[in-house]
Amino acid sequence: MAKRLLVAYGLWALGGPLGLHHLYLGRDSHALLWMLTLGGFGAGWLSDLWHLHHWVATANSTRRQHRRAVPALSPILLVGQVVVGTYFGLVAALALPWVPQLLAQPLAVGLGVLLTASVGEQSTKAHRVLTAAFLTSLLFQAQLLAVLPSSVAAGMAAQRHRCYQHPVGPPLRLRARLFCLGMAYMAFAVPVGYRLLHSTAGALGWVGTIPMRSLQSLAWMLGLLRAYIYIGCMWLILGCLGGKHWEEWGLLLPHPIESLFCLFQVLGIQPGSGIEEVQRSYRELVKVWHPDHNRQRVEEAEQRFIELQEAYEALGGPRRVS
Repeated sequence: MAKRLLVAYGLWALGGPLGLHHLYLGRDSHALLWMLTLGGFGAGWLSDLWHLHHWVATANSTRRQHRRAVPALSPILLVGQVVVGTYFGLVAALALPWVPQLLAQPLAVGLGVLLTASVGEQSTKAHRVLTAAFLTSLLFQAQLLAVLPSSVAAGMAAQRHRCYQHPVGPPLRLRARLFCLGMAYMAFAVPVGYRLLHSTAGALGWVGTIPMRSLQSLAWMLGLLRAYIYIGCMWLILGCLGGKHWEEWGLLLPHPIESLFCLFQVLGIQPGSGIEEVQRSYRELVKVWHPDHNRQRVEEAEQRFIELQEAYEALGGPRRVS
């Protein structure tokens, strides 16, 4: 469905600090970044007004052509990565006191820089950014002041290894996108809320205004929130970084949940279909999209043919079928 500029302006005015216009245009990483920073601390939301026309045109374009092999170096994006990385690091230091700071701070800094680096059509190498953040934090012995140099190092690594995103398969449906964004937002908001509740309970406990039973109930609720923190963090990694970063790290999970859904969509079948359905759909689509049968649109057919082959091998191709 074509995106309308007037709708984008309306969403920018009504819910710009929450990233509603980015969500409408399919820029989920940018939308999540705006949700966590309230529109880039206000300044980013205001600057979006001058870019909406270009973003709408890009969203309605069927082909993405890049004049450069890699994106141009952006000092503004680098500053944004440093600011967001520092912000995430400070939140982790204050909201996750039970997690070792040598783990929490650089991980939060790296995730903040990665999220900022993935806005629009750009991306970067996750393991390079996280390595820079952890090494720098280790040099400063994970002190609170280490978040700034860690953010600078991670931001420089993100700029050094910047690249364009290469999506696999059709985009996710709105329901799946909202679910991933909600879980990622909860991973950030729950520890902050937990810390606020904990501080409030401690202050009220000093003046003896909370009965013991209420304190026990509050402790149970805080324990539940702590469980949600770990669940949300896992979804943040799976949903926001994408499958290609897992492949770069060489882990045993080559296709996260959202990438797995994309693979089924590439073959035009329902998620969870059996091997027979995968093979049948693959044979039919290969005949339709073979480059020899599409002389008028060779580039599109070649790209579609490659996607079909990759999806088939991942879901039930020669690697799994004897």
